Amino acid sequence: MTGVLRYLTHPEVAIDPAVPVPDWGLSDRGRARVLALAARGWPAGTGRIASSAERKAAETAGILAAALGLPVERRPAQGEIDRSATGYVPHERHEALADRFFADPDQSAEGWETARAAGTRVLADLDALLARHGAGRDAGDLLVVGHGGVGTLLYCHFAGLPPARRHDQPAGGGCVFALDLATRRPSHGWRRAEDL
Repeated sequence: MTGVLRYLTHPEVAIDPAVPVPDWGLSDRGRARVLALAARGWPAGTGRIASSAERKAAETAGILAAALGLPVERRPAQGEIDRSATGYVPHERHEALADRFFADPDQSAEGWETARAAGTRVLADLDALLARHGAGRDAGDLLVVGHGGVGTLLYCHFAGLPPARRHDQPAGGGCVFALDLATRRPSHGWRRAEDL
């Protein structure tokens, strides 16, 4: 299989403690960032777009897909770490829980999905997606729009690194890593999409 898989995280979201986290949409800043990418026709060469079903990722994918003239394939298994046990938590507590999530992949941080379970889930879904990508023809590059936590687990897997918070995307989201589909090795780590 030839081509590139780009894994893009949604950018900034409109945080609302009264709304379940999976239902948060993009903030004005996040939407502006995605619209700027779409206006550039980014990412050129894309033949297929898949997205987490969570609103913030689906909105990101929808904007890019409209500009590229492509449909979006919703992939519920590409959702972010299941944090429903705590729901919204203030930023400082969220960061502490995320540190615990990465520090011990088999231990739940206050009821959160474990890193091992989340990584297994998103990797199995990505493998299924890749198994059908191309199907013996040039299908173009693949764009998967998802989330920082599970995206970091995928990046670490393909880079041959143990899951660790130090490999997480830069703050603000809207970051990309790319995977060479022939080798399944990263061609680059996390970068802001605007910088590509």
